[in-house]
Amino acid sequence: MDVILLERVAKLGGMGDTVTVRDGYARNFLLPQGKALRANKANMAHFEAQRDQLEARNAERKSEAEGVAANLNGNTYVAVRSAGETGQLYGSVAARDIVSTLLENDFTIGRNQVELRSPIKVIGLHTVTILLHPEVEAEIIMNVARSADEAIRQAAGEDLTSRDAFDEDDAAEEDELSIDDVFDNPDDVDLGDDADGDDNGEEAAAEGEVAAEAVEEETPTA
Repeated sequence: MDVILLERVAKLGGMGDTVTVRDGYARNFLLPQGKALRANKANMAHFEAQRDQLEARNAERKSEAEGVAANLNGNTYVAVRSAGETGQLYGSVAARDIVSTLLENDFTIGRNQVELRSPIKVIGLHTVTILLHPEVEAEIIMNVARSADEAIRQAAGEDLTSRDAFDEDDAAEEDELSIDDVFDNPDDVDLGDDADGDDNGEEAAAEGEVAAEAVEEETPTA
């Protein structure tokens, strides 16, 4: 279907352009949303008669969107979700969740304005584009974490998506453990020849000499 665009539409064209689109896209989105008219002589004449008003309205909407973008762009919002040790969410953060979060922060945004191809399913810092106007966008960061504390650590640059069951501080403490901390009776632990060095070697040699003397004493003479 050929349509006349009444405003700029991404990947299609600008106001006044006549473009060819799929019938379903035109009927289900462009026409009902007031973004286009069917391309025919009557509508073309109507558009030309209304062009000045349409351009003035578009400029006003663009100015309003730029004001919102100035306050929204670069903001970070936290979403606490349950997740496994590798950071995989048990649920997800979808466009509707982002809309709700922004509404709680006094930004009224429609779900179709959240550019999110698929729901967020892993913890971390996720950049999300908000389409405020055909010519104005804002980017926010969704800090998805398992707790408010983890959100703070992620914001500081820490990667929590591949952590083991214990954290790095616990790992450092384990590295510093001595044999006395690990075993109840450290004297009973066999550490091998390398642990005591020459002392074990000397003890082994002495035991060998005693064993040899015992054999000589027990060997009968001819």
